[in-house]
Amino acid sequence: MTEGNGENCLMAKTKTNLVIVESPAKAKTIGKYLGSGYRVTASMGHLRDLPKSVLGVDIEHGFAPDYRPVKGRESTIDELKKEAKRSAAVFLATDPDREGEAISWHLKELLGIPDGAVCRVTFNEITRNVVQQSIQNPRAIDMNLVDAQQARRVLDRIVGYKLSPLLWKKIRRGLSAGRVQSVAARMVVDRENEIREFTPEEYWYLDALLSAEDGGTFTARYYGTDGKKRELKSEQDVMAIRAAVENAPFSVRDVKTKENRRTPPPPFITSTLQQEASRKLGMTPKRTMAVAQQLYEGVDIPDEGTVGLITYMRTDSLRLSDVALADAAKFIKERYGDSLYAGKPRRYKAKSGAQDAHEAIRPSNVFLTPEAVRSALNSDQYRLYRLVWSRFVACQMAAAVYDGVTVDAEASGHVFRATHSVLRFPGYTAVYEEGKDDDGEEKEHPLPELAAGAPLTLQKLSQEQKFTQPPARYTEATLIREMEETGVGRPSTYAPTISTILDREYVVKEGKYLRPTPLGEVVTGLMTERFSDIVDLKFTARMEDSLDDVEKGEKVWTDVLTEFYDGFAEELKEAETALEGERIRVPDEVSDEVCDVCGRQLVVKSGRFGRFLACPGYPECSFTKPLVVEMPGKCPKCGSRLLKRTSKKGYPYYACEHLSRTCDFLTWDVPVKDNCPVCGHTMFKKSGRGFKKPFCINEECENFVPEEKRGGYNRKAGSAGQKAVESRKTPSRKTAGRRGGAAGKTKKSGDESEG
Repeated sequence: MTEGNGENCLMAKTKTNLVIVESPAKAKTIGKYLGSGYRVTASMGHLRDLPKSVLGVDIEHGFAPDYRPVKGRESTIDELKKEAKRSAAVFLATDPDREGEAISWHLKELLGIPDGAVCRVTFNEITRNVVQQSIQNPRAIDMNLVDAQQARRVLDRIVGYKLSPLLWKKIRRGLSAGRVQSVAARMVVDRENEIREFTPEEYWYLDALLSAEDGGTFTARYYGTDGKKRELKSEQDVMAIRAAVENAPFSVRDVKTKENRRTPPPPFITSTLQQEASRKLGMTPKRTMAVAQQLYEGVDIPDEGTVGLITYMRTDSLRLSDVALADAAKFIKERYGDSLYAGKPRRYKAKSGAQDAHEAIRPSNVFLTPEAVRSALNSDQYRLYRLVWSRFVACQMAAAVYDGVTVDAEASGHVFRATHSVLRFPGYTAVYEEGKDDDGEEKEHPLPELAAGAPLTLQKLSQEQKFTQPPARYTEATLIREMEETGVGRPSTYAPTISTILDREYVVKEGKYLRPTPLGEVVTGLMTERFSDIVDLKFTARMEDSLDDVEKGEKVWTDVLTEFYDGFAEELKEAETALEGERIRVPDEVSDEVCDVCGRQLVVKSGRFGRFLACPGYPECSFTKPLVVEMPGKCPKCGSRLLKRTSKKGYPYYACEHLSRTCDFLTWDVPVKDNCPVCGHTMFKKSGRGFKKPFCINEECENFVPEEKRGGYNRKAGSAGQKAVESRKTPSRKTAGRRGGAAGKTKKSGDESEG
């Protein structure tokens, strides 16, 4: 279904044409490419939307939305109307996704553009050729895309406006629920419950330090008996094997060599870009998408002008254009040589269920290397562009080749195994290596030259008790991956969904991990009990599929809403009846900190400026203090806990838990979980994004690194710095109460960002 046909867009040549985009940056870039015959202006996002104060959806009459001009945008609307009247044609050039299509449709309605005169253009990349070609080939508005967006918008408005008042009445004012945000919060809560219910199981490692005849040594780990893998469940198992092999002769049972080829990862899609930027760059998904938008819309490059550096960044497609593939092949051969090129273009297949509307995320021009444009970019833009550029180049390069060696040593029928892998041909790893969520992999060590049947000498047996670990809490990266794999949300919703559950304080970040708050658990518990469909992962995924069907023209958007609303209205009515007169209490989140005045355990409270610690004895005791985060490692002066605090000016610093009482240790450097291999003291690293090498601060240790060799920015934390952070004011209970009240004034709807 389309609206208009775009046939009249290029008929008039005597007047200037108007091109409307969303942002000034995008307008600036496109304006340079189109020249004097076009005026390019920005709408600054949505100009028409559902009203904020009321539901704005007529449920009784086919879910008709009541769209109104956005308050405060009247002058922009008037100016665009004047521009449109004196223009030969109006080109609607908003982003190439559902939301962009809907913005164009709203503009068309606001400006009164006749159906036959609609000129819709989209740019997968903002480069001169693409912009000029697209402007010569306008199309009509795709109403299937608009209807899919309307369905999402109305659906989320209904859920938010119907459920949020119930949460206000039964739990606390200012809360919200949402179709995707509630599912994401449930995923975090479910993971926390898994951790609580986890029962650790004991297991053991038994390692043998062996030496060959030529003097080379290596360590092999117990594998099993007679070639069959066996796990050691108890110390008795270990002692029995030790008794059997300690005085028995060891020999090489088998040596296996194998060539392993590792192919490069595919180019980025939205979810994988957010995950990798989180792992490698420490960027939140929200920040990643903001920077990616800047790179897409255009940056001023010396000798090039304003250039859009990457293709559109909201996509689930792995497609790459023939031009991009040809350019990548040429670049790789010229820069790295023929041997590092894959030999032929690599094409990747999108996952089932992907919309596949755009290309993968890639550089618009692979010949614009990160180094070539570095001076024109800020730090975040450069780091993200380098990530996108490297991943794209790597995906067209040859596989990396490793020589893997596995040695089985045997004594009395018991097998100990050692493995080692050596990179023989770098392939794509010369440009890019994928980040990992788990950095706890054990390092392999080189093996001596060995042959089957060769005798070995046992130097030492060492054993270690271990316990199985619960699943790790989600990080933003792993939560996005889980949402993608289960079909919850779409590329445009991952970042705003996570931002929402953090802003609502249903979830908090501790280090890089996400943990549910008591408030989040109570809200999720109510939603799970009374609105099981809303927070059901499969139901939510099916709803996303239905929205995709609307986009394809296979379903009518109002039918999708009708199917959902009948059951939802019944659940809402039953919940209100069952909870009549009931008020659900949110338990206090008790901290490990003790009140300095009365000795009670402090609890976590929320205020206008965020979370803080307060005495539960209020009003008798009004003591408060800033919320601190426990860091890995121990205080190098007294061995107590290290805490992350915030200075008066908002800078994080790290100090002993007894700072200002019995210990004066304070530093701007970040403590890490690794101890110095020489002295065993906690190591530190410089603050800031990206990888920073840990260093030892113990001046008596031979591994000590002087301040001038630690790299990074040196913020002095001497007496002046210490006074600055110690003199910060903590909120009084009276002030905190006002802050808490202000924090409660949130939007009623709980609407989620759509795309």
